[in-house]
Amino acid sequence: METAPLKEHLKKQIIAFLNLTSVKPEDIKDDQPLFGEGEGLGLDSIDSLELIVLLNREFGIVIQDPKEGRKVLVNINTMVDYIEKHRTK
Repeated sequence: METAPLKEHLKKQIIAFLNLTSVKPEDIKDDQPLFGEGEGLGLDSIDSLELIVLLNREFGIVIQDPKEGRKVLVNINTMVDYIEKHRTK
């Protein structure tokens, strides 16, 4: 899958998986922080666990190390880079 379609697919999956009903894919910038208030999408630690489950279900990626998870779940760009390198599905 090309990077741009993968980013769009990932944004849609995040919105659906986390039930972000007021967010559209075009509202999420590729380099926008997913966590934190202000400029971030405002996700929290429970959302991070949900994102790890999403990566496992959709792409066959298993993240067990919390330090690795913090590096991957920064923004759409970091997630897509990781997916492209580690996906099994």
